Amino acid sequence: MLGKPVARRTVPAVVAAAAALTLAACSGSSGEPEPGASGDGGLTPVTVGVIPIVDVAPIYLGVEQGFFEDEGLDVTLELAQGGAAIVPAVVSGEYEFGFSNVTSLLLASQQGLPLKVVAPGNLTTGEVGKDFAAVVAMPDSGIEDAADLAGKTVAVNTLNNIGDTTVSAVVDAAGGDASKVEFVEMGFPDMPAAVESGQVDAAWILEPHLTRALQSGAEPVSWNYAEVDPNLLIAAYFTTEQQTAKDPETVDAFTAALKESLSYAEEHPDETRAVLDSYTEIDPAVKDAMVMPRFTPDLDEAQLQLLADLGEQYGVFEEPVDVSALMP
Repeated sequence: MLGKPVARRTVPAVVAAAAALTLAACSGSSGEPEPGASGDGGLTPVTVGVIPIVDVAPIYLGVEQGFFEDEGLDVTLELAQGGAAIVPAVVSGEYEFGFSNVTSLLLASQQGLPLKVVAPGNLTTGEVGKDFAAVVAMPDSGIEDAADLAGKTVAVNTLNNIGDTTVSAVVDAAGGDASKVEFVEMGFPDMPAAVESGQVDAAWILEPHLTRALQSGAEPVSWNYAEVDPNLLIAAYFTTEQQTAKDPETVDAFTAALKESLSYAEEHPDETRAVLDSYTEIDPAVKDAMVMPRFTPDLDEAQLQLLADLGEQYGVFEEPVDVSALMP
């Protein structure tokens, strides 16, 4: 699977923004309640930074089911555009917890930010042909498999992150040359039209936009998540070392409720799909057809190590990442 390294690209904004915050901001006064402080009804208030995507459905479902309240927590889910906003907010103490993809967390950790993963976010389904992420192209593009992506333009939502590293891995594994893929940064909502119009040759795209693209005539070229590893961990929930040290009871309570939410979401797929209506606007026809991620409460350090190794191979990291620093 591992192939030729490509040129290192610019470190994402998530690290640049978060690194500007000092450790004093983590441990100093942030206006948040002191450990043990309670909100209405005797519950401890916590704020969680999340992204309005299908990946975070379990936490919404868990709040709806009362799992966090049962653990003594009053959870506020704060929507953000992505990790570039969430990581700095957690580091500064504005949020107690956050959600981000694993590669972004590895980048932030390598830059010295004191982050700790508390639970998985979501995983690939592990099924080639039925996953929530794929590389797509139009039937007349001449792209039949991942190897054909060499020399082509491929849209990804963020350069130097989980998208281009996993796509590079499948290109090399298929016998192509990943160093010749031209990655172009583009928002997921814009990708279906960009592929259809020929603005880009192919796009790495996630649900619900993957289903939109397929319904518009695009075809899958590679199921890069599932092909890299059937147990690939995509994202995780995290906090800071400071939060863990000053209020371990809240961190333990949040982790327990979140793990219960993840298990419940995997066991009740219809309810998980239905809760999307509470925080997203997805066309009903797309929502019914799209593939949801897999959810599990189990966190394995080897899952983080896999993405750390890919990131090092494809130029995301200048040196090996100490994955253990992120583990609880």
